[in-house]
Amino acid sequence: MKLGYVGLGKMGFNMVERLLEKGHDVVAFDRNADAVQEVKNKGGRPADTLASLVAALPPSRLVWLMVPHQAVDIVLKELAPLLARGDVVVDGGNSPYKETIRRARELEARGIDFLDAGVSGGPAGARNGACIMAGGRKEAYQKCEALFSDLAVPGGLGYMGRSGAGHFVKMVHNGIEYGMMQALAEGFAVMKASDFRLDLTKIADVYNHRSVIESRLVGWLESAFLRYGEDLAEISGSTAQSGEGLWTVEAGKELGVPTPIIGAALDFRTRSQEHPSYTGKVLSAMRNQFGGHEVKVKK
Repeated sequence: MKLGYVGLGKMGFNMVERLLEKGHDVVAFDRNADAVQEVKNKGGRPADTLASLVAALPPSRLVWLMVPHQAVDIVLKELAPLLARGDVVVDGGNSPYKETIRRARELEARGIDFLDAGVSGGPAGARNGACIMAGGRKEAYQKCEALFSDLAVPGGLGYMGRSGAGHFVKMVHNGIEYGMMQALAEGFAVMKASDFRLDLTKIADVYNHRSVIESRLVGWLESAFLRYGEDLAEISGSTAQSGEGLWTVEAGKELGVPTPIIGAALDFRTRSQEHPSYTGKVLSAMRNQFGGHEVKVKK
């Protein structure tokens, strides 16, 4: 397919590389000219403005956005007037689902489809095959299904329903992730504090061989121990949160569904800003391993 791609950060650049390898014709734009040049070096087509990106695409156009949720409206304000009836815009970032519903309605008034794609797997998934949860008008999704299939790992693609459903399911996924990571971090912190002098790296490896909690998270924790040592001395004990856990808790309140585990995990991350701990170090280390999130080194 021929498509425009806006946003060449850790996720976007890796995804464009995958698209090019799959034979897609990608016109890429980012404010970082070096990233655009790198895409050109890999066989993509560069665009220095959104207008030139749109002009390089034949109707009906497809434009994929991979920008922070705070920037989506800024991009759409400039992009939407350049598009025409029958074009499709995909938001592949982590946007609040209610904002996605609003954006879909606004673009629908122009005859433009807006699909929401929740993408899980971090930069490695973007490069090697992600898990994708899509929402939006079904006919528009079917029009782009081959593209989604090329971006997803086998079996890792699903159509979730009307506009907002993809981002809603991804939001809940990330909320669940908060709880799972918190349980792992607390458990390993308890073992670290014991007087058994346990080999935490070995434990993570053993856990990841057919135990009930075998998971990619446990594997990433083992990788973090191997890289930074079991004391995680270089890693900050203060853990950031990017929003999706909070959005999940808020959605639970609105729907009358208790979310005490996710809420507690969110509260821990907030408190960790003033009260760093080994549990926080484990969380930070895992976030770094799967998402490429910045590791805050102690000064």
